Amino acid sequence: MGLFSFFKKTDKVGADSAIDSKDLGQNGKQGENANNVETKLSFHPDWHVPQEQRYIFNFLANDLQPLKPNQLSLAAINIEIDPNTKAWNVKAFVRSSLDQSIQLGEIELLLLDKNDQQIGAKSFNFAELGALPGKSARPWVFTFEKGTLSAEEVPEDGWKIAFNLVSLRGHQLDLDETWKTQLPQDQQEALVKIVEKLPKLGKNEVNFTGLQAKIQDDKSLVASIFIRNGNNKAINIEQLPLEIVDAEGKLVAKGAFRLDPVISVQPNSTKPWTFIFPEELVSEGEFDMSRWSARVTQNK
Repeated sequence: MGLFSFFKKTDKVGADSAIDSKDLGQNGKQGENANNVETKLSFHPDWHVPQEQRYIFNFLANDLQPLKPNQLSLAAINIEIDPNTKAWNVKAFVRSSLDQSIQLGEIELLLLDKNDQQIGAKSFNFAELGALPGKSARPWVFTFEKGTLSAEEVPEDGWKIAFNLVSLRGHQLDLDETWKTQLPQDQQEALVKIVEKLPKLGKNEVNFTGLQAKIQDDKSLVASIFIRNGNNKAINIEQLPLEIVDAEGKLVAKGAFRLDPVISVQPNSTKPWTFIFPEELVSEGEFDMSRWSARVTQNK
């Protein structure tokens, strides 16, 4: 296989990025003896590994540190840049300290520099690795095309390849502490269910979805909005130019909000927030608020 040609005698095992197997939906059985687990070198059953390559793989595997029970890990080895496509071929061991064999599906992986700053992200189908035996370490090459990278230079020592736990846990409700204290538990649970039913966000998409709006007796408009973050990182909102449009497309209210403190929305999460448009920012007339939408406008 062409995969073997990537691994060389000069390669060295680097940083290990381990997670609890439960984070990937894999339940292990941890006995009373919770000693660290040594992982043994494993090859895909379809591989025919030349003897010289076996020597290299064994040499690298001997440098792997033990894992805690019931962990899955990615141990960094090296990165090579394809001279033609400029893609990064990231060499690593996929490791498991579970007792039983496991088969994984599609998982997003992150490349992190020595300061844990993200420099690459891509989803991979782990089914291609085959079933991973218990207490094993399987060498693999993960190719990150140029479009999946945010860095030009290969990182210094200390870089990592890691499972993206944010994408694995699914989209969640990010409820501000003030909402937690003011809303009864049943209403909080109702918000969770609403968030679960909202359309899936695109990668890196930020979306504003209306939750509840009402014109008050003093002619102000109170609008509660879902701020939805599809990014792998938290977003901070300091200013928000916002307009509310009714079911017929009529402009109900328009204003710019300076947020102090800043609204922070956690990765892959939705945060509800309430905005109050005073009377002078609310249009005159009758509106159909049976359906309405919130739109972020461009500052001019």
